[in-house]
Amino acid sequence: MGNETSAIGLHRVLDPPGVLPQAAWRLDPSPEIGPDEVRIAVERLNLDAASYRQLATEHGGDGDAIRAEVLKIIEARGKMHNPVTGSGGMLIGTVEAVGPRSPLGLSVGDRVATLVSLTLTPLAITDGLSAWDGRNEQVPARGHAILFARSIAAKLPDDLDPALALAVLDVCGAPALVDRVVRQRPGDKRTVAVLGGAGKSGSLALVAARRAGARTVGVVPVDEEARRLREAGIADDVVLADARDPVALADAVMGALGAPADVTVVCVDVPGCEHGAVLSTADGGTVIFFSMATSFAAAALGAEGLAADVTMLIGNGFVPGHAELALRLVREEPALQALFAHRLRGHGSPRPDDPAAGNPAG
Repeated sequence: MGNETSAIGLHRVLDPPGVLPQAAWRLDPSPEIGPDEVRIAVERLNLDAASYRQLATEHGGDGDAIRAEVLKIIEARGKMHNPVTGSGGMLIGTVEAVGPRSPLGLSVGDRVATLVSLTLTPLAITDGLSAWDGRNEQVPARGHAILFARSIAAKLPDDLDPALALAVLDVCGAPALVDRVVRQRPGDKRTVAVLGGAGKSGSLALVAARRAGARTVGVVPVDEEARRLREAGIADDVVLADARDPVALADAVMGALGAPADVTVVCVDVPGCEHGAVLSTADGGTVIFFSMATSFAAAALGAEGLAADVTMLIGNGFVPGHAELALRLVREEPALQALFAHRLRGHGSPRPDDPAAGNPAG
């Protein structure tokens, strides 16, 4: 790697030239770093829920086939960038080299979580993912990843299990943006419906919304998720609905709140939820899309066709202070920790035949 590097990683783009790393087909994951780069020894990947669901569906839940497909993607692209969903995830690891001009404030030996998407992170795997059974989103791995000067990383907290911290940091943009949107609304316009309320980003969004002064309803597709969410007590109401059925979803939300939601947060990892989210939202309200399965064309055209006066926001995964807020919510809400622990044990990972809640990690 020469001395001329780009803060946004243009020097790592191999194909096609001239695009940013996220849009590139292939990146250069070579381990030699430039003066403003950081190399991370990879410990674990966290695939975003939409990507994992697509892979699991395509391969019928066959863990060996899923593992082989993930390896194929990384080897072909120099990053984990699912070509079907366009999404990736994030990772944790240990800093093993820091360029003298890196502005990230990291030191060799720091254990960190990358807060930027794997779709733009140069990545090489050296162990064949041999420790992963392919049956959930968290992937034990060995290899290295490269951070640019404009990347973001957070040091892993000492008081939380690394797998839990990774799962939380993977979706930390969701509660931060929900908190911001709810607090900006008038006090009498703070009802929030979270589609996929039992998932990672959904459960965090519910807690953030309630703490910001909202009345909340968590929407889930199956009885088991409804039971867990009610037992957790992090939503004011819990309703069953398939987010892909616009009328049924809107009826469920209005049945719980007495009116459409002022803010609807989409944290569901299956496509086809755009129209239901719009129909469930009051005029003058806001829809926040935190799912990589979202079709933004369908959302825009659907809102137009419904003559819906709603603001639609794309959750881009970054809000200042997002990591600290998400970790604080998990520390202060034992029920939230329990939901995450249940998912990490494999009981809440997306299944090919189940429209369960997920998250957008990116």
